Amino acid sequence: MGISLQKSQSVSLAKEAPNGLTQISLGVGWDVAKKGFFGGLLGGGGDIDLDASCITFDADKTVLESVWFGKLTNASGTIRHSGDNLTGEGDGDDESIAIQLDRLDSKVEYLVLTVNSFRGQTFDKVANAFGRVVDKRSGKELARFDISDSGSHTGLILASLSRNGGQWDFKAIGERTGGRTVHDLTAPARAIL
Repeated sequence: MGISLQKSQSVSLAKEAPNGLTQISLGVGWDVAKKGFFGGLLGGGGDIDLDASCITFDADKTVLESVWFGKLTNASGTIRHSGDNLTGEGDGDDESIAIQLDRLDSKVEYLVLTVNSFRGQTFDKVANAFGRVVDKRSGKELARFDISDSGSHTGLILASLSRNGGQWDFKAIGERTGGRTVHDLTAPARAIL
């Protein structure tokens, strides 16, 4: 089990993977909120369609590319989205984004992982929600961030990765925002860098 991070905490991924970190997976998982006493879902009902996205920025914090369910890979193929999960059903990561850190374009200085509710349901209708970083080579979870109590909003700036002298630092952010697509979350993502 990796480090369980709180909002605004950061960790050097190189320290968590001392044999070198070349490929990671940023995973997001969630469930629909549990049923209440009278059988209704607490906070709402139906399937929850959360979408994980990755936005890359250069040193000047200019957007380079976004990878999301509508664009599953970046131009170089070094960032790949697993595909859209419309319900949150199943265990483990419901959506994931694989990143080949060692092959990213040298212009990429920051990666921001966002989560949005495509159908507009708020995060208080979601249970067991998390974001995590996994070393793809070893399968070891390096860091985890619980987002279950995120509140009544439709977007979340989940975490960021930033270059640090040839290595990467992961920061849990947990910044609440509005928005139903990655495009709605681009400006708030830039603002946290």
